[in-house]
Amino acid sequence: MSSLNPTRDEFAALLEQSFEEQEQSEGSVVTGTVIAIEKDLAVIDVGLKVEGRIALKEFGVKGRDGEDAGVSVGDKVEVYLERVENALGEAVLSRDKARREESWIRLEVAFEANEKVTGQIFNQVKGGFTVDLDGAVAFLPRSQVDIRPVRDVAPLMHTPQPFQILKMDKRRGNIVVSRRVVLEETRAEQRSELVQSLEEGQVMEGVVKNITDYGAFVDLGGIDGLLHVTDIAWRRINHPSEVLAIGQTVKVQIIRVNQETHRISLGMKQLEADPWDGIEAKYPVDAKFTGRVTNITDYGAFVELEPGIEGLIHVSEMSWTKKNVHPGKIVSTSQEVEVMILEVDPVKRRISLGLKQTLQNPWEAFADKFPTGTEVEGEVKNKTEFGLFIGLDGDVDGMVHLSDLDWNRPGEQVIEEYKKGDMVRAVVLDVDMDKERISLGIKQLGGDPFDTAAAGELRKGAVVTCEVLEVKEGGLEAKITDSDLTTFVRRADLARDRADQRPERFSVGEKFDARITQFDKKTRRVSVSIKALEIAEEKEAVAQYGSSDSGASLGDILGAALKARETDD
Repeated sequence: MSSLNPTRDEFAALLEQSFEEQEQSEGSVVTGTVIAIEKDLAVIDVGLKVEGRIALKEFGVKGRDGEDAGVSVGDKVEVYLERVENALGEAVLSRDKARREESWIRLEVAFEANEKVTGQIFNQVKGGFTVDLDGAVAFLPRSQVDIRPVRDVAPLMHTPQPFQILKMDKRRGNIVVSRRVVLEETRAEQRSELVQSLEEGQVMEGVVKNITDYGAFVDLGGIDGLLHVTDIAWRRINHPSEVLAIGQTVKVQIIRVNQETHRISLGMKQLEADPWDGIEAKYPVDAKFTGRVTNITDYGAFVELEPGIEGLIHVSEMSWTKKNVHPGKIVSTSQEVEVMILEVDPVKRRISLGLKQTLQNPWEAFADKFPTGTEVEGEVKNKTEFGLFIGLDGDVDGMVHLSDLDWNRPGEQVIEEYKKGDMVRAVVLDVDMDKERISLGIKQLGGDPFDTAAAGELRKGAVVTCEVLEVKEGGLEAKITDSDLTTFVRRADLARDRADQRPERFSVGEKFDARITQFDKKTRRVSVSIKALEIAEEKEAVAQYGSSDSGASLGDILGAALKARETDD
């Protein structure tokens, strides 16, 4: 084919090829040549048989009539070809779009490589800010500006600084960046370097950054350490704000450093002498000291003996007499109290204290004042199944056992006659200071009727007069006159003849004679029998008036005996 005289088909093919090249170039960045400058426009030849014009301001300069335009005729420039022809028969070109296209390509590479990019914050929009990334506009959310909320962003505006691309969507033209991620990475690197330079035992100065209930965070110059409340001072501190304030400069010692988590534990008390050194010699057992109550719990009270040295008064060592009482009802916070050293454990750093030991044992005081056999008086505090509790002098209680209420009647019956608040008199039977018990007796106020009876003529075989107290089916409840003894006469002992062994023959208040058949002080039991008396009298009559073999009947003998007895009376 001749290039000078192409045929119609050849010309059509060349024209078609030219159109295809133009279509392929549209919407892309192409290289053009500045062929002329007309006032504020640059004429660009992009090699497509047409020229295009671009305002000089798109090149970042202001020119007029070609003077100081920043570009010259013959310069090669990259431009964005939007379409080949417009209404004027020219190519529509854009330098700004070309720059944005170039920026997108660079940003995509940086995004894929997770590399940082440089940009400038130039405007504030809803929810954040816009950032110029060398031609491409990105969105910076407000939460991604800094590690902590920033009130004034003005110092950050129009200043080149690094950003991290979080998300890119070219189809939507959307780019999201973060300044906070860059700061956190930088800070993490600085923290890592600083942590590696720290050593346990090292003493540093820091600034109190924050205070919590459990301690304070101290800034060591780019990294924070925790100063726990227990490591602020040797003495008890309820809240760090009692000693520290935000912004205060403090001297601390590195206690522990965790290279993996970058956690640093600090201490202040470690810079002072340990008050527990030589504690046993300073606070010997059984010695008394004065201290201040610092804390009260359900199980006792803590007492500060000196700054950094506290001991515990267990609830069981607070009072001799107040049992099961909350410690707060015995002592109060900040109260000065005298205590006794009970035990010192320097390993566990514990001191056991006693409060009651500084006072006289009330049971010892009671025993000195009221020896055994002394009569006392008190109020009935409580009734139980085994006796009465009586309030006594010295805020102590004594107990009257059921068996010590009455000589003759059962204690279960007698205790019903008492009620709370009654004032009663009793005798001290025993004081056990080790077990903190006082035994009392009410029946001991009167003599033992058995002792009185034994001192008289009451003994086995003696004849006594009894008074019927109660008639029962099985016999008679009776009282031996002229004594405080009671007895029960069984039905079989009511008469010699079986026909007369009927309790209903007797009535309450009726008196009868009987013979004592048992008198035992140990078991406190006395038994009488009418039958035994009748048999004894029969034997005596027979011995005096002869036997039935002499011709006299038993009735005659008994009659003679009774007649003789009446005559004697």
